Amino acid sequence: MRRADRLFRIVRVLRGGRLQTARMLAEKLEVSERTIYRDVRDLQISGMPIEGEAGVGYTLRRDMDLPPLMFTRDELTALVLGARMVQAWGGAASVASVDQALQRIEAVLPADLRERLDSILMYAPGHRMVQPLKERLDLLHDACVGRRVVAFCYAKEDGQSSEREVRPLALYFWGGAWTLAAWCELRKDFRVFRIDRMQEVEVLGREFVQKKGQRLEDFVKQVGKPPYVSESVAAAGIGQVRAD
Repeated sequence: MRRADRLFRIVRVLRGGRLQTARMLAEKLEVSERTIYRDVRDLQISGMPIEGEAGVGYTLRRDMDLPPLMFTRDELTALVLGARMVQAWGGAASVASVDQALQRIEAVLPADLRERLDSILMYAPGHRMVQPLKERLDLLHDACVGRRVVAFCYAKEDGQSSEREVRPLALYFWGGAWTLAAWCELRKDFRVFRIDRMQEVEVLGREFVQKKGQRLEDFVKQVGKPPYVSESVAAAGIGQVRAD
């Protein structure tokens, strides 16, 4: 669990009003009591109105409790629609995270706003985003963040296939297709690949150093916004064509 998530959960537990000892909090969060003492101290230093001390227990001062989250109807609609789109088209890890995020938001909403959640009739069916693609999306995103070379077999729209090793830069969603923008070591240039046409995807142990002329900002400057796409993406009616 990330530390930010743990701090959020400590505050949420203390909002319940009951005195919580460090041991009780440690058991709930599956960490050591020492970690709880450190986290509570940091929360107090940041201004969180937590009362109590080690050996006695902690509680959140009720007269300074956190105010409920307040959103306009349009803001709430945007949040829920965005979450539903992530559920439909996001990676496997993002889907799990957005479910938890929605639960957190709903838990601190006033009653009238909680009732509005079910009245938001905007959905994003994601039957085309099958589980292997969700997992591939996570894998490629980790490679982008970790700057690790990715190897795969790529099939173009015309059926031609080739083996590629690329330096992944970023992922772009085109309302029905995810693409990977990368520096292609075979072509010695920027290329964009539909992730549903990538097979035998492997993140290699080889890290790469971003060089001038091969970075994401260079890609954006060269192709403009939105970025160009490959023939296979263009065949789906998306964007401009650049020969590979």
